[in-house]
Amino acid sequence: MEEAERESGVNIRLVNVGIAGQHIKSLQHRGIRTRRIMDEEITRVDIDALVEDMYKLVMLPGEEIIHALPQEFTVDSESGIKDPVGMCGVRMEANFHIITGQITAIKNIYKCVTKAGLTVDALTLEPLASAAAVLSEEEKEAGVVLVDIGGGTTDIAIFQDGIIRHTAVIPFGGNIITEDIKHGCTIMRNQAELLKVKFGSALATENKDNEIVCIPGLKGRDAKEISLRNLAHIIEARMEEIIEHVHYEIRNSGYEKQLIGGIVLTGGGSQLKHMKQLVEYITGMDCRIGYPNEHVSKSVDDNLLIPAMSTGVGLVINGLEKYSVSMQSESVHAEQTPDKKASSPLREKHRDNRGPASFLNRIKEFFDAEKRNSSEINQTFSLSCTTMKG
Repeated sequence: MEEAERESGVNIRLVNVGIAGQHIKSLQHRGIRTRRIMDEEITRVDIDALVEDMYKLVMLPGEEIIHALPQEFTVDSESGIKDPVGMCGVRMEANFHIITGQITAIKNIYKCVTKAGLTVDALTLEPLASAAAVLSEEEKEAGVVLVDIGGGTTDIAIFQDGIIRHTAVIPFGGNIITEDIKHGCTIMRNQAELLKVKFGSALATENKDNEIVCIPGLKGRDAKEISLRNLAHIIEARMEEIIEHVHYEIRNSGYEKQLIGGIVLTGGGSQLKHMKQLVEYITGMDCRIGYPNEHVSKSVDDNLLIPAMSTGVGLVINGLEKYSVSMQSESVHAEQTPDKKASSPLREKHRDNRGPASFLNRIKEFFDAEKRNSSEINQTFSLSCTTMKG
């Protein structure tokens, strides 16, 4: 937190947090809402109410709903609607992709952040945050698999026709590769991590037999020589296992044949050499490495625009979008509220300082005030004349 405040020059108090882990589950559910007035258009309020109903579903003991993501809507038997706002209808239905997690895991994250002196604004599934940072709208429309290989987990999010279709979390990541190197080469864990980052490769055939790296021995012991091909064999064996799990989730989703955009790899694990080639060989799908530079200013340090930062950049993007939506809804609510006295002074202050509409309102209020003052002066003058005449 201190480093982020120092680098950005921002006093951080409100944070958006990512969550992942083996406890994350996803399911499909259908929601129905009946509207009373048929002639009125469907608004964002109706959709929000339908989403809120999903959060009331009864989960298994110890589980809680993290996200309820609407996929496709049906309005009066007309199906396949992506956005029903502006349509007329009585019966509105929607297919939801619901993501759940363990309450204890969620509370641990909240407790950790709170003890650091911060407040959690929103909790987001990490692959959804990474998708916001590295995927384009065209890829989501065509069909794409996001694979975020992190330290503790490998997160998967499948998009098709612009809609989130499937999510999964595999409980293997870069940390288990480090442990494999540690035991396979009988070295310290920090040495194994440095070996993986600097010399690691996901394809053993790309390394020569005579490529050797020396690791300093413990006190009074000789240095240890490690073949880079043997190192690559250790990494390749574990990466094949992880990619096989990913391929199983892709097949299990039912969208394997509809993913024109192929696979986008991101996260720290995607920075291993020859990862792209190994994924294409095992899955038979096109693959690229995703960098979180599409939504970031060019002035940002290139060291921050690496795949390992995708989740963090995505969380910031989601936080900004949520803030923008909340500001717009407050503005609309303030303009639609007829009783100005009922609204809070703070909201009135913010509303008066936003946009052209508020500027015109201030001009109107100014002339109304002038008109009232003129009327009061005339009444006072008439009253004075009457008094003098009397």
